[in-house]
Amino acid sequence: MKNLKILLAIFVMGLGLLSFTTMNDDKHASQHEKINSKGYEVGDEAADFKLKNIDGKMVSLSDFKSAKGFIVVFTCNHCPYAKKYEDRIVELDKKFKNQGYPVVAINPNDPNVQPEDGYQQMIERAKLKGFTFPYLVDEGQKIYPQYGATKTPHVFLLKKENGKNIVKYIGAIDNNYDNPNDVSEYYVQDAVNALLKGEPVKMSKTVAIGCTIKVKK
Repeated sequence: MKNLKILLAIFVMGLGLLSFTTMNDDKHASQHEKINSKGYEVGDEAADFKLKNIDGKMVSLSDFKSAKGFIVVFTCNHCPYAKKYEDRIVELDKKFKNQGYPVVAINPNDPNVQPEDGYQQMIERAKLKGFTFPYLVDEGQKIYPQYGATKTPHVFLLKKENGKNIVKYIGAIDNNYDNPNDVSEYYVQDAVNALLKGEPVKMSKTVAIGCTIKVKK
């Protein structure tokens, strides 16, 4: 009888331990999901997308067969920060496109929340500023959450490695949105140059400065 009670006690303890372990695993899984929901980190593989360009054509990263990587910029029409950076984004594309790192711009904003970021307005803005790169619309706002973009502008520098697009830099374009003449740190430019030389990116993450993304209510 005594042995039976001991066995029963061990059994109950075992059930309790199993329950605790399961709850703990569920907690870790939940934390992992929350981390993943924040978007990409440096070193992650970025998924491709298929978005409409201002010329009406659908564009994917896989369309750029000879590219070594991409300067993906989440930006828009109306944001004062985005406007300050437009010329610099054009310059990045002109400088690095022929070296294998073209700019691909994506407008993540919902036009019902911010009418200035509508599709027709995108076409007009791109023409006015002489955009030399695709300017895509994130219809349904499905892509920016995958990347974890929170601002306009917000840059994700990708490098092609073994058929995958690996994130190498996330953040701001440089350290002075207001005046390009006062820039002392060229984050994106330096990161692309490092990749072209086969060197690691020294500053792989910075804080993006800009307007919040306008989400459908």
